[in-house]
Amino acid sequence: MTAAPAPATALRVLIHGGGIGGLTLATALARRGHTVEVAELREELDALGVGIIQPTNALHVMREIGVLDACLAAGFAWDTLTIADPAGTTLAAIPQPRMADAPAANGIPRPALARILADAARAAGARLRLGTTITELKDDGTGVDVTLSDGGQSRHDLVVGFDGIGSPLRTRLYGDTYAPEYTGFANWRVTVPRPPEVRGVVMGTAGPEAKALLTPITGELMYLGAVFAEKEDFRPAPERAHEQLAARLRMFSGPVADALAAVTDPSAVVYSRISQVSVEEPWHVGRVVLAGDAAHASTPHLAQGAAMAVEDALVLAEALDAEAGVPEALTAWEARRRPRAMWVQALSRAVLRQETGTPTTPEEDELLKVGVPGAAHVLAQPY
Repeated sequence: MTAAPAPATALRVLIHGGGIGGLTLATALARRGHTVEVAELREELDALGVGIIQPTNALHVMREIGVLDACLAAGFAWDTLTIADPAGTTLAAIPQPRMADAPAANGIPRPALARILADAARAAGARLRLGTTITELKDDGTGVDVTLSDGGQSRHDLVVGFDGIGSPLRTRLYGDTYAPEYTGFANWRVTVPRPPEVRGVVMGTAGPEAKALLTPITGELMYLGAVFAEKEDFRPAPERAHEQLAARLRMFSGPVADALAAVTDPSAVVYSRISQVSVEEPWHVGRVVLAGDAAHASTPHLAQGAAMAVEDALVLAEALDAEAGVPEALTAWEARRRPRAMWVQALSRAVLRQETGTPTTPEEDELLKVGVPGAAHVLAQPY
């Protein structure tokens, strides 16, 4: 763990959103001696969904904030991506790159990661205010006066919106200009037992018709994920969601079919539409800044959404260390982050189109020359 430098001037920072990015930033800033509050609408810092992949660049951030060992202990690390046919026969085994001394990748249950990051933020000295959100905000150029829905009123040097793809703070800044854009595709995921032979991500492909992903998240569990084109108003039937998923993956046998056979509870299936957000204007207005999915949500095809958020967090903390004031830090931060985050978004969308047989643009064709394996090497470079 890198020792956090003491700030020249301790700042008062409010983080709107207690997800992966917000809690990472809270830890990074509080460890540097800043006064940090996190306003989170949920009453508890639980996490919906199944598991999440932490690629090597995300794990590098976890090392920097002191929680890498906890993440590895709670999850399942691996270093090889396996490509398989619908029957489960291996077509290729691709070693994944490492960033510095971080492992190549780790799968972890989302609730476990939420607990680890919340514990780290509190231990660093951040205050987590649950069940509250911003109701009023006024930036006078030298600070931001905030009123929360729990009645709290305070003044901050910086307000950071890590409040997700549906960001209320983004709406406050830009209205509906950057509402989430549905891509036409949705993600199906379900947690199942992990067989011993699945020791890393296994990507089963059946051409453009379907792709299934098996991702270990503990020694005992993995999740099965699949992406399909779905109408925007479609929702799985509550009583037979598992059957609908099985029907979509009917061309698979082997480990994918075995995983599906283990799913008997339709409520275990997690369905989420895939949308994206691209804030084309500056991500900061005065002393209020958007980060993570609030600024640049992408499709999950590079497994980099949460990684981009935690990179945003650490780089923002570093920019506040390096620059003379908050406005200068926000400008420098965005100059570092925008090219990398938007490249991830563009390539992720191109991969989605390619894998589902959707026509791609010439620009996307150029990006696809890098490919998913190539992208992993690009993103293992310093951010």
